[in-house]
Amino acid sequence: MLIQNPVPVQSLTHTLLAEKAIQLSVKRLDLVHSDVSGNKFFKLKYNVEKAIHEEKSTLLTFGGAFSNHIYATAEAANAEKLLSIGIIRGERTEPLNATLARAEQLGMQFHFIDRKSYRNKMEHEFLDSLKDKFGNFYLIPEGGTNELAIKGTQEILDLEDEQFTHVCSSIGTGGTFAGLYSSLANSQKALGFSSLKGDFIHQEITDLLQQHKLSSLGSYEIFTQYHFGGYAKYKKELIDFMWWFYESFDIVLDPIYTGKMAFGIWDLIQKDHFPSGSKIVMIHSGGLQGNAGFTERTGIKLPSLSA
Repeated sequence: MLIQNPVPVQSLTHTLLAEKAIQLSVKRLDLVHSDVSGNKFFKLKYNVEKAIHEEKSTLLTFGGAFSNHIYATAEAANAEKLLSIGIIRGERTEPLNATLARAEQLGMQFHFIDRKSYRNKMEHEFLDSLKDKFGNFYLIPEGGTNELAIKGTQEILDLEDEQFTHVCSSIGTGGTFAGLYSSLANSQKALGFSSLKGDFIHQEITDLLQQHKLSSLGSYEIFTQYHFGGYAKYKKELIDFMWWFYESFDIVLDPIYTGKMAFGIWDLIQKDHFPSGSKIVMIHSGGLQGNAGFTERTGIKLPSLSA
């Protein structure tokens, strides 16, 4: 089973926080494991354990060409001496980007499919065709969100985190947010910052909570205005903020998830969304491997990984 490192909680100091009487901390999941970073560690740990228990030697999952989940699955499989297969949306392009190059180096076998076929990735007929091609694999869905992933993400918060009034998280597929919400202590509030454009995420989270029969002692709120144009989209304002955040606190963010969340939190603090005396923890969900690919695609330099 994947073994985690201690996860530090870093308190931030800034004149705005003092002025607003707000405490802001960052739970550094990006440091949870040397190879399987961030929330992906928690999503994968019980899935890997089950694959080993079922004596399945191969993990198969889905993702795009710059997917944190593809990268983390390859790392987790390698760490546990399992094989891995990535069903990748789109065509193979040489040279491979940094994400896919590392996954392939770790032994992940790629199967590229067109976008139309990719939309059918969880249909029985398509999955049967993959079984015919690749044999008896252990299936992990795109983004890693399933029952065992949520079981893992419910372990992100610990007793010491009960001091916080607000727990902030990025939202992609929703598995991390669902786990955090269901593990809140009494009177805590989970704030989700969607990286996706559109209000549909509200219903998706509702459906996810109902599907897995998740309840909570706390409450939640989702913000959809900090997507910067949609998934994997960005604006100069976001990049400038990420550099400012790094120079102020020595914490590297990514432009897909954590950068947008941190921007949203800071904006809400400036706008007095949080009551005086609030204690906020921001969950750093990792994903920093994708920064190299972002620079490859855009030519925009991002902060380097901190120690």
